[in-house]
Amino acid sequence: MDLERALTASAAGMAAQSVRLRVVAENLANRDSTGNSPGAEPYRRHTVTFASQVDRATGVATVQVQKIGTAAGDFPERYEPSHPAADERGYVRTPNVDSLIEVMDMREAQRSYGANLSVIETTRAMLLRTIEALRG
Repeated sequence: MDLERALTASAAGMAAQSVRLRVVAENLANRDSTGNSPGAEPYRRHTVTFASQVDRATGVATVQVQKIGTAAGDFPERYEPSHPAADERGYVRTPNVDSLIEVMDMREAQRSYGANLSVIETTRAMLLRTIEALRG
């Protein structure tokens, strides 16, 4: 039944967006995590890559997390000579996490999750109406 397939696709979408939200939370939680010694690498922003996959049991194209990777790029530096991770110039390498980007990713994940939840709620209502009509 196509309604079951809609549930499968939406549930996969919600699961994928849940992972994305967790990664955003980790990035925000570590946005100030520097290294402990001079030259040590600070926290590097994590990214989520999605991929389409066909659910073999139902034949439904679903989304899944393909990879949780790290963002490339340089680390910003902050002048803080008393920090244990400060180099000989007094600069500390800081994480490449931009709070604005993380909040945008969080809101996009929230909208996608909400859209998938709406599909599930609508599908559930349709199934209940069908059951009521059959009892009828």
